[in-house]
Amino acid sequence: MNVLLLFQSTRSVIRAEKLCDEISVACKVVPVPHNISSECGMAIRIDRADRTKTEAALSEAGIPVEVHGVGESEEPRFDLLATEEHGGCSAKFSAAELAEALKDLPDVDDDRLLVGVSTHDDAGVYRLTDEVAIIQTTDFFPPICSDPYEFGQIAAANALSDVFAMGGTALTALNLVMFPRDGIPLTVLREILCGGMNKVTEAGAVVAGGHTIADESPKYGLAVTGVVHPDRIITNARAHPGELLVITKPLGTGAIVAGQRIGEGRPADYRAALDGMKLLNRGAAEVMQRFDVRCATDITGFGLLGHCLEMARASGVTLKIKADQVPILPGAYELIELGCIPGAAFRNQASVEKECRFSPEGDYNRKMLLVDPQTSGGLVMTVPQRAARAVVQALREAEYSGSTVIGEVLPRSDRSLVIE
Repeated sequence: MNVLLLFQSTRSVIRAEKLCDEISVACKVVPVPHNISSECGMAIRIDRADRTKTEAALSEAGIPVEVHGVGESEEPRFDLLATEEHGGCSAKFSAAELAEALKDLPDVDDDRLLVGVSTHDDAGVYRLTDEVAIIQTTDFFPPICSDPYEFGQIAAANALSDVFAMGGTALTALNLVMFPRDGIPLTVLREILCGGMNKVTEAGAVVAGGHTIADESPKYGLAVTGVVHPDRIITNARAHPGELLVITKPLGTGAIVAGQRIGEGRPADYRAALDGMKLLNRGAAEVMQRFDVRCATDITGFGLLGHCLEMARASGVTLKIKADQVPILPGAYELIELGCIPGAAFRNQASVEKECRFSPEGDYNRKMLLVDPQTSGGLVMTVPQRAARAVVQALREAEYSGSTVIGEVLPRSDRSLVIE
């Protein structure tokens, strides 16, 4: 890709990227090289053969563009994935370890705190007025991929997800940065921050600042503030027997990244996993609010079963999951078969196993995918049966093509989770 397209704003970059997809032009969003501009901004790379077609489409769409010819040598080459053994949400403490660390902390007694730590929900929610509650959350982790810009995108999408899982609107974000003083070029940090800004802008929010410290290995994420009406909060504690479980993204990012680290797997499968991690859950939040869904959580480091366990406990129900109906990313099953299982998957398994009843005929590989640590995963929600088909259709129309029903909510039994 040897043509660089520069735009007047981040929003223009997002519009242009979408337009390139619509006209079947391969493109890549990249930071603006220092020799062109010293400002932190984003541009789009395309092949020279697609220049005329793309410029015409941009002009027709009313998107101003400045064109530069560049060399392939300017592509970022630092491989962030080589800096960490456990990246993304695989770096999290297990649910059991976290529970042990938090068990002696005092409860917060404040009527304005609508959602706190007691239900292990995605974010905290605090009532400001009868019409407005703020959602506060934070998330950061080590690199999950090789490209710094994509790492920034994925880390930001993951942090923003907590607001969307609760049905909120994201307002502001603060960068959280840990980066070494030596060993990694500062241009890499610039690319990470630009990637994060891209997703924050796409989410309809703004970056309001941040905090940076020197650390031996890079880590990045956001502290995010959002808003929601106090009567429209979506939590993990409102599942009711008779509802169906719906998931929005396929599983398997942990296995695919593990395979990438050791040179296994197919490039197309790795690319599909990265694209899925960059997909915001904003559209799913809008669908949930449209259909009055009131129980959901996002799927991250604890895996599907870990987050479903928290939902079952908080709601006082049992969740039945049909393992063969859970969507899986291309190549993930084969990598699990090869033994590309992240260590966090085994920690997740140990955390949930006592609360699970597994079918004796169950597939081991699928079982491990159910505890595979996800980074910037999708949502799992409970939906009344009468609305399930419409909700799934709306989610698919909102870019979540893997959305499907994976189980149901049952009255509480001797186990929190039943896996068939």
